[in-house]
Amino acid sequence: MLLGALLFSFMSVGIKHLGQELDSFQIGFLRAFIGLIVVLPFALRGGIRPLKTRVFKLHLARSLVGVTAMLCSFYAITQLPLADAVALNFTKPLFLILLAVLFLGEKVRWRRWLATAVGFCGVMVMVQANLEMGLASGVALFGAMMVALVSVFLKKLSRTEAPTTMMFYFGVISSLIALVPALYVWVPPTTEQLLILLVTAAVGSCGNFCMIRAFAAGEATVVAPFDYIRLIFSGILGFVIFSEVPGPWMIVGAGIIISSSLYIMQREAALRKKPTGDSTPLDS
Repeated sequence: MLLGALLFSFMSVGIKHLGQELDSFQIGFLRAFIGLIVVLPFALRGGIRPLKTRVFKLHLARSLVGVTAMLCSFYAITQLPLADAVALNFTKPLFLILLAVLFLGEKVRWRRWLATAVGFCGVMVMVQANLEMGLASGVALFGAMMVALVSVFLKKLSRTEAPTTMMFYFGVISSLIALVPALYVWVPPTTEQLLILLVTAAVGSCGNFCMIRAFAAGEATVVAPFDYIRLIFSGILGFVIFSEVPGPWMIVGAGIIISSSLYIMQREAALRKKPTGDSTPLDS
């Protein structure tokens, strides 16, 4: 999840750079289509048979929600400062906790609820209470809810589907969906833009693979908070590339987020080391 956070941060930099000249709908389609091309060799190395699935409707639902989340995220990244766009995206743990309980049957006890809530407070500190809620901010929040729903679909799909299979179906379906709005705003991309898109799509696909593997390895409510580290990565990249100077509130919020993530990591490690026969509830 940490590697995925770093890769997604670099992808956001590419999207923000491209957003200065291309519409977010066009960027979304090209990212999905190039991402499909990148994953095809890995998905097809075993032939067509491994790509057969009995849960196509679940793949379809995940792709519909996923492409919506992607387009909302790209719009927010191109319209808002990088750190603000990423910070607003991190309201998703609040949605994820509820969705994981309702649809995945995961049990979340008070320590994890509290640690996640503290992390969310850190996000609010970063964006500050007086942040103006414009259209871009509203789109970012809706995208965060969609990302949380994607996490639920990934957890369900990871029980029976290989990561490359999930990425293949997402690439095909999301490309077809994103093509429709992209045609209305299409501008012929330059060679330089296509090269940046290729690198951005490849990095995004690798980040997606890391996220899928993370959710397959652990509970969604445990794994998701580690994606908070993307706030730190984005702040650094925003400063180095776009000259966005982090303010004191961003630094304070980052400290809160890192603390909550490290606490959850420590609790999970303690639970894994706990002898099976010992019934003392560490996470109660």
